[in-house]
Amino acid sequence: MNVQYAIKDDELFIIEVNPRASRTVPFVSKAIGVPLAKLAARVMAGEKLVDLGFTDEIIPPYWAVKESVFPFNRFPGAPIMLSPEMRSTGEVMGLDKDLGVAFAKSQMAAKPSLPDSGDVFISVKDHDKERAVEIVRGLSELGFGITATAGTGKILKENGIEVKSVYRLSEGRPNVIDLIKNGKISLIINTPQGTVPRQNENQIRSEALKYNICIMTTISAAAAAVDGIRSLREKGYEVRSIQSYSKECHKA
Repeated sequence: MNVQYAIKDDELFIIEVNPRASRTVPFVSKAIGVPLAKLAARVMAGEKLVDLGFTDEIIPPYWAVKESVFPFNRFPGAPIMLSPEMRSTGEVMGLDKDLGVAFAKSQMAAKPSLPDSGDVFISVKDHDKERAVEIVRGLSELGFGITATAGTGKILKENGIEVKSVYRLSEGRPNVIDLIKNGKISLIINTPQGTVPRQNENQIRSEALKYNICIMTTISAAAAAVDGIRSLREKGYEVRSIQSYSKECHKA
């Protein structure tokens, strides 16, 4: 069965249960090197897991990060947001023993990749501002320049972070879209104020897609991006076949 959950205020809700395998099943199968759908079909046909040799949980000695691929760039003007609806057109996988590198690989595959340098534009909702301080501090320590709108910039400056201010789209120019068009921004952190992004936020995201700029729309993704950039600098990355990873799950 495919069970979909939602969590709000630490309370768990079940959205739906479907008698089928979700796209997570082939992802996990590839990550651990076990054909789960095939085993499930044989169990439904009457065989037992013990006879199929699959009775122990497999915990890989590496990270497998899934990133969804969305077709937003094919629908100009459409709201660039996530919802319970199935909007992705596929997924990619990033594998590595380091979580930061695995996340960075997933971004390389989904595109655009995480930047290694440049300026970051940040505008986050009030709920995210406290956590954003440490994320931006990490980016600043990595050598990135920081650009922000007034509200977010005020919080960052109060915490000792050097920030370049920019107008909101409704306030005048130069604004972040001008900076994007002029190639001055390499990463955007923009978390929505509600379920549906406001017009300004959607304009920013649309321009980011148009100019192939990496954008993080949740504060947790922004934190992962910092870890990914730092890990790439410190450790680099290697290219290996998925089979070579899954073999590590089945060593005696």
